[in-house]
Amino acid sequence: MHTITHSNNFDIKMMIFMEEQPKVLILSGYGVNCEKETKEAFELAGASADIVHVNDLIDGKRKLNNYQILAFPGGFSYGDDTGSGNALANKISLNFNDDIRNFVKSGKLVIGICNGFQVLVNLGLLPGFRDSTGSRKVALTHNTSARYECRWVNLKSYSKRCIFTKDIDRMHLPVAHGEGNFFAEPETLDRLNENGQVVFRYCDSDGNPVYGKFPDNPNGSMQDIAGICDDTGRVLGMMPHPERAIYNINCPEYPKIKELMKREGRTPEKINPVAFTIFRNAVNYAKENL
Repeated sequence: MHTITHSNNFDIKMMIFMEEQPKVLILSGYGVNCEKETKEAFELAGASADIVHVNDLIDGKRKLNNYQILAFPGGFSYGDDTGSGNALANKISLNFNDDIRNFVKSGKLVIGICNGFQVLVNLGLLPGFRDSTGSRKVALTHNTSARYECRWVNLKSYSKRCIFTKDIDRMHLPVAHGEGNFFAEPETLDRLNENGQVVFRYCDSDGNPVYGKFPDNPNGSMQDIAGICDDTGRVLGMMPHPERAIYNINCPEYPKIKELMKREGRTPEKINPVAFTIFRNAVNYAKENL
C-alpha cells in the first residue's frame, strides 16, 4: 500500500496492485512488416512490447538487456535481395552479435517467425547445438513450387522441450513465404529429432503426416518440418504465422463456424486460444523465471 500526499494536505491511501509486465523487444527494420501484429499478440498475453528499429540497437538508443523476450517478426527484410533473412542477419552479426549471444545465454526467450526464423538460422542461433552455436547447420531455401505460397496450413506439435509450445497439440495457421523449404544434412536431422528440437511439422486436417505432399506441406520442407527450437527450448523459429491467427475472425473458416454456432445459440470466442498460447506461454515463463 502506498500513501500519496498532495499539497492540499489530503492523504489519499491507495492499494496498488500492479503485476510487473515482461518486456518484449520486437525487432523492426527495412522490409519487416509483421511487427504490429506481433506486438498486439504479446500485449494481449500480458507483456509490454516495444517495436525497435535495428538501427536504434546499433546506435545504442535501445538496450537489448532491458528486455526479457526478443521477437524477430515476419516480412521481407531488405527485400530478400541476398536471400531471405540473410542481410538482416549479417547486419546483426556485424554490429551486436555478442549482445544477442549473451541475451540467449542469460536464459531469456527468442522467437523468430517466417523471415525471423530465416534470420535465426542465418545467425546460427538455430538449431543452436551446444557444440556449434553460431554456425549454420540448417537452411530455409526456395519453395519447391518455385513460387510464393500464401495459404493456411495445419501443424502438429512434436517437442516437449520448447517453452513456447506447452499444451499445444495441433494448430491451423497461415504461411506467406517464398523461401520456407527446410533443409539439413542427415546427421543434423537425426540430432534434431533425437534432441526433441523439431517443434512443428506440417500435417493434414486430421493431424496425420503428409510426407512432403503439396499443399499440406507448402514448401517441400524435409520431414515436413515447419519449426524448430534450440536445445534449451528457449529459442523458437517457425515459418507459419501465429500472430496472424490470434483472432478467430482471421480464420478462413470463421464465417461458417460463426453461422453454425449462431444456429446453436452460441457466440464464437474472439481470441483463438491455440494460436494465442504461443505468446501466453512465453509471457508466463518470463513472469516466473526472468
